[in-house]
Amino acid sequence: MKVKRGAKQLAWPGTASRRGPRLGTGQTRRRWFGWGFIVLCGALMTGCRLDMHIQPKYRGFDPSTFFDDGRSARPPVPGTVARGELRTDELLYTGKINGVVANVFPFPITQKDLKRGQQRFNIYCSPCHDYTGGGNGMVVQRGFPPPPSYHIDRLMKAPVGHLFDVMTNGYGTMYSYAARVSPKDRWRIAAYIRALQLSQDAPLKDAPPQEVQKLEGSAQ
Repeated sequence: MKVKRGAKQLAWPGTASRRGPRLGTGQTRRRWFGWGFIVLCGALMTGCRLDMHIQPKYRGFDPSTFFDDGRSARPPVPGTVARGELRTDELLYTGKINGVVANVFPFPITQKDLKRGQQRFNIYCSPCHDYTGGGNGMVVQRGFPPPPSYHIDRLMKAPVGHLFDVMTNGYGTMYSYAARVSPKDRWRIAAYIRALQLSQDAPLKDAPPQEVQKLEGSAQ
């Protein structure tokens, strides 16, 4: 088959006939890049599925006609215990032994525990009880009813489990801190309160000799 002289010849993009104009190398690459990008986008689009997004499902508090009670959310099986909430240690979680307020700690109190107790006390307790436990915190200075001082005879003689119980369940105008302070931190706070009480009522014989000398020197 002969092609008449002067007739236009068809060619694939990026190619040139013997007599037609030839495309530059840069232009050819751009055209092939454009076609390749379109093909790649088409391939990726075939992998985008929304089955997991548009599947039939219940949202929180949606009603249901499947269950007799009309609720989609099912109650937990009787006896179900949330992970980490199996509280079999009565002393640790209630401050009691056989239902009686205890005067012992559920774990040994170290200096690290006292430091932690001091930190938690300063955050949660000092606004009312002040930093010494005297009951004249910043909130009280602004009109809130003052709590009793930790240094009164009743609280000095109270078992440590009582301090834990008050933090757990609240007392008088003080609300519960169970949702704010973990059980172990409540015990650490109780230990720090005992340290505060001792600091205000410690006998001189319990002080180190060098401290006794300082106290005697300052008294003269």
